Amino acid sequence: QAQLIESGGGLVQAGGSLRLSCAASLRTFSSYNMAWFRRAPGKVRVFVAAISRFGGSSKYADSVKDRFTISRDNAKNTVYLEMNSLNPEDTAVYYCAADHTGVDYLPVRVAQANTYNYWGQGTQVTVSS
Repeated sequence: QAQLIESGGGLVQAGGSLRLSCAASLRTFSSYNMAWFRRAPGKVRVFVAAISRFGGSSKYADSVKDRFTISRDNAKNTVYLEMNSLNPEDTAVYYCAADHTGVDYLPVRVAQANTYNYWGQGTQVTVSS
């Protein structure tokens, strides 16, 4: 059964950094585009970043561009989110998601949650001011 497990969340001061990991038990990890979403308190879940199946393309939300970096290691079935220059507005539960695909590019609907077949349970990131 497919399973995504996020880790690496925690409490960090503004300006600090965190690295999130998502370990995937998917039959063929490299057949999935992977993404990160987040849900801030009292708000809806929103797109953060995505990476294509072999890492050939990536996309970021404007709010995290130039601060966050998504990457993947297909040999380890893991996707990462490196987060730098964190601010209190980044406080949220961060979710990993997987979209089964046969191509190495991101679809137009990459930022839509209903694009993704599998989701993790989330990891909490709290940024203090």
